[in-house]
Amino acid sequence: MTQGQSLRRSLSRRRSFRCGVDRDDRGWTLLHIGARKGDIDKVKQLLNEGMDVNVAAWGPKSQGITPLHLAAEGGHLQVMDELLERGANIDARTKGACGWTPLHAAAKERKKEAVKYLVENGAFLPDDINDCRFNPPLHYCPGLEWAYEEMKRLQRDSSSAGESSYSSES
Repeated sequence: MTQGQSLRRSLSRRRSFRCGVDRDDRGWTLLHIGARKGDIDKVKQLLNEGMDVNVAAWGPKSQGITPLHLAAEGGHLQVMDELLERGANIDARTKGACGWTPLHAAAKERKKEAVKYLVENGAFLPDDINDCRFNPPLHYCPGLEWAYEEMKRLQRDSSSAGESSYSSES
């Protein structure tokens, strides 16, 4: 270990101590780890103990990532539901040029049920994939194209279900 790495780890430990939240070398808290693993019992326990549902990770590769990002990336619907019930920001953005949301994370990993869940629960997804409010652009997250196709399919299915239930009532 170089002296610079040792100093960074030391500073990291001090920063964690001041914030009162233990973090690993990625900047993840126990809530991040529980959400990533899909460990609903651990997530509930930590939230019951008062951990901030929107706690952001601060590591070199995870700047601003929240537990909801990680649960969405893993497709852990039960954990996602618990986090949202406890006030998680469905449109939380990571820091940096792209500003990924949990929907981006789920789409990138092609977690169909997670994408559907997020869209149905109000995640921001504009009608036009090229809408600049929904960074990052498609070439940074090819899964978004799939998410748009899925969203359109869901809209078609729900409108045809509405039409069939209407026609069956008349």
